[in-house]
Amino acid sequence: MAFIKQFSYSYSLLLVIFVVVLMGRMALGQDENPIVGAEGGRRRSETVPAMFIFGDSLIDNGNNNNLPSFAKANYFPYGIDFNGGPTGRFSNGYTMVDAIAEELGLPLIPAYSEASGDQVLHGVNYASAAAGILDITGRNFVGRIPFGQQIRNFQNTLDQITGNLGAADLSKAIARSIFFVGMGSNDYLNNYLMPNYNTKNEYNAQQYADLLVEQYTQQLTSLYNLGARKFVLAGLGRMGCIPSILAQNQLGGCSEEVNQLVLPFNTNVKTMINNLNTNLPGSRFVFIDVARMFEDLLLNYRSYGFSVIDRGCCGIGRNRGQITCLPFQTPCPNRDQYVFWDAFHPTEAVNILFGRQAFSGDQSMVYPMNIQQLANLDIGPN
Repeated sequence: MAFIKQFSYSYSLLLVIFVVVLMGRMALGQDENPIVGAEGGRRRSETVPAMFIFGDSLIDNGNNNNLPSFAKANYFPYGIDFNGGPTGRFSNGYTMVDAIAEELGLPLIPAYSEASGDQVLHGVNYASAAAGILDITGRNFVGRIPFGQQIRNFQNTLDQITGNLGAADLSKAIARSIFFVGMGSNDYLNNYLMPNYNTKNEYNAQQYADLLVEQYTQQLTSLYNLGARKFVLAGLGRMGCIPSILAQNQLGGCSEEVNQLVLPFNTNVKTMINNLNTNLPGSRFVFIDVARMFEDLLLNYRSYGFSVIDRGCCGIGRNRGQITCLPFQTPCPNRDQYVFWDAFHPTEAVNILFGRQAFSGDQSMVYPMNIQQLANLDIGPN
C-alpha cells in the first residue's frame, strides 16, 4: 500500500494549504458569492417539473459556502467561465448537472443553502463537497453535508412546498421529477484512502463496496418513500487517473490500484439498480457509467477537442495535482482543451460533454435508458 502512504503525505500538505487559504480569506473579509441564476443560451421547453440533486463536490454549487469547511470553491479562479463568477462550483464553469438541467429545459438548479420561495419549484441542489454515503466520510474537511442529511434537507423542502401546491399536486410533480444522485467518490478518497481512517484495515475492496451499497440502497429507498420515482445515479469515474492521484505515481500514469479499488462499487450499484427497478413499484433507476465515459474520453480525447489529459488547468506541483487550485491563482488560458480543471474535478467542457452523453447517449454510456427517455416516461405516484 505504498500509494496510500504517498497519498496521505499529499493530503496533509493540501490540508495545511486549505487552512492557510481559509485564514487568508477571513482576513480579507471576502464576501460569499450568491448563486446567479443566469444560464447561457436559450431555454428549451421543460420536459420535467423539476430536478433534485444529491452528491458531492462534482456537483455542489454552493452548499458549503457558509459551513465551517475546508472544502469550498467560492473564490476566483473557480467560476472564471461561469456567468456570475465563483458560486461554490468546483469547476471553471458548469457542472454536469448544470448541463443536464439545460437539456431538460430547466433553469440552473439553486443550492439548498440559497433557495427560497418560488426558486425551489424547479428543484434544489443539496450536494455538498466532501460528503459521502457514510456519515463519517470527509471529516478531515470538517463541515460537509452527508447523503443522509441531504435527504433530510429534501424532506424540509417538501414541507415547504406542500403549503403552496397541496399534497396531491406535489405528489404528482415529485413523481415526474428527476432525482440525480452522485455519491461515493469521497467514501474512497476521503475515507478508505485516508491514514486517519481505519477503514482499509477493516474491509477489503469488495467488503467495503458491499457496505457502501447496502447503506446506499437504504438511502435511495428513503427517497422513494418520500415520493421520488425517476432516479439517475452517476457511477464512479476513473479515479486513478485524476491529477491528484497521477501526482503520487512516480511512473506518471494512472493508478491501477485505485481504479481496481472502486470497481466493485460500480458493479454493486448496477446490481442494486436492477433490484430496485424490480422491487420498488413505479420506480425507474438509471445508471450513468462515468467510468466508461472517462475511458472513452481518455482514449479519444483529441477527437473530442481536448489536448491535455494528465494535469489540471489550475493547481501546483506535479501534474498540477499536488496542491489544488488556490485563490487568485492564474489558471491555464485554454481551459476548453483540458480534461481536468483542478486536482480532482473536470473542466466545464468535460462536464457539458458528459451531461449531454447522459442525457441522450446510448446504453454503452447510460443504462437501461438515457435521461431524455427517462424524462419522457409517464410515471405517477403509487
